[in-house]
Amino acid sequence: MIKFNLFKPFFIPFIPLFAAVFLVASMSGCSLNPATGERSFTGLLSTEDEKRIGAEEHPKLVQAFGGLYDDEKIQAYVRSIGKLVHATTEMNDTPFQFFVLDSPVVNAFALPGGYIYVTRGLLALANDEAELAGVLAHEIGHVTARHSAQRYSRDLVVNLGTTIIGAVVGSQPIAELGNIVGSAYIQGYSREQEHQADMLGVRYLARAGYDPTAMSTFLNSMSAESSLKHKIDGKIGEGNEYNLFSSHPRTAERIVRSANEAIKNNRDARTRDRNLFLNKIDGLVWGDSLKQGSVKGRSFEHPYLRFNFVAPKDFKLKNTPSAVLGDHFSGATLRFDGDYIQNEKLNTQDYMRIEWLPEVKLIKQESLKINGFDAATATGLISIRGDWANARFVVIRWKKNYVYRFLFVNPVTKPPVMDNNFRDSAFSFRKLSNSEAQSISYLRIKVLKVKHGQNKKELASRMEIEGNKLEWFNVLNGFNKKTGIKADQLVKIIGR
Repeated sequence: MIKFNLFKPFFIPFIPLFAAVFLVASMSGCSLNPATGERSFTGLLSTEDEKRIGAEEHPKLVQAFGGLYDDEKIQAYVRSIGKLVHATTEMNDTPFQFFVLDSPVVNAFALPGGYIYVTRGLLALANDEAELAGVLAHEIGHVTARHSAQRYSRDLVVNLGTTIIGAVVGSQPIAELGNIVGSAYIQGYSREQEHQADMLGVRYLARAGYDPTAMSTFLNSMSAESSLKHKIDGKIGEGNEYNLFSSHPRTAERIVRSANEAIKNNRDARTRDRNLFLNKIDGLVWGDSLKQGSVKGRSFEHPYLRFNFVAPKDFKLKNTPSAVLGDHFSGATLRFDGDYIQNEKLNTQDYMRIEWLPEVKLIKQESLKINGFDAATATGLISIRGDWANARFVVIRWKKNYVYRFLFVNPVTKPPVMDNNFRDSAFSFRKLSNSEAQSISYLRIKVLKVKHGQNKKELASRMEIEGNKLEWFNVLNGFNKKTGIKADQLVKIIGR
């Protein structure tokens, strides 16, 4: 059998072709950035394009993170700080917009065109106005440095090169390799871009009169919060998923050095405003909000949609924007979500078979009644990351065109001893009465003034959360184990 080497005659001539394309694009797209003082490759995305993209993506991002936080006083407060910092930037003649997202996750974002976001989870963790201003200043720095334009322009050129590779070489694996290389430009910010945003953030903080070291103290609080969550979840040493670290990898030490340098140049940059900030966020919702549903131990309750269920014993639940997730020390997991029925004429069993699980061979499929609702269940084998697992599927017909769904998974290497517990959990699903729904309340940040003789342990005992009260008290207030408190000092606890 004759083997043809397709790569040799075509791949070598391609290299100078791609280099020429990149060189021409780079030369025509470089510009001098007034914020960084550097020439950067941004020409394939104009400032007008950035404004358009920001406007288009803004409602999508807001929806993905639970909507805007429904408190105009908080929104106005964050806007006022954002505008103060923005006024010190090289883009102070370009309108910026600032928003608080109704999410408990500690995070912040920037969209092209001057759209800046912080979550209420971030506000709850911050301990003074300077720390909040530091986060906003860093996000503003990403916009003034035009980091999105840099990533877009580079990615477009890389994708152009990838297209040429695929066309000339005619090889899908090579084209995929090009996509992998190109993805490096769009997976979050580069280290250089993070460094630039830190430097710009420190500059803007100092100009606005804030203490630039606030950026590092907030990073310390974030690290402590992340470590405590991992400890509670039994995931010590794992990555910082879905928080500010995952998209903004930085080190507090580096920011301290930059902040100290900034202070040398601006001795008046010392404002922290702790008491003002704490009084502003007094009453801020902490954790899940009522419109997102809330986890209480093994129970999940949703007062807006008016239902609740209880997970099997020893399951730990986590509420996310798309589903309620649960895991067990044995490796068993659960997922609870909702879905619209495309064909309303289908009965509940047929919905499961045709619309939800068309590629799964269902076993023991049967119809049920769960607390007055039509339901269906079945078992089957599913593949999760290449490993087979036993699954129990349950569908509950909430409305004619809407269902709630349970997916319970037990590793195939484990005996199916959890299946009865899975069924019991599904049968716990029920509709809440009006009075039950109205009796459910938020957890909130409560600001207290320390009384003479009070200590941290006593104040932490008033936290209306399950377990780790003293540790949460320290994390929320930016304390460590050795930090002392004194009379008349303001502190945060979690209450109703």
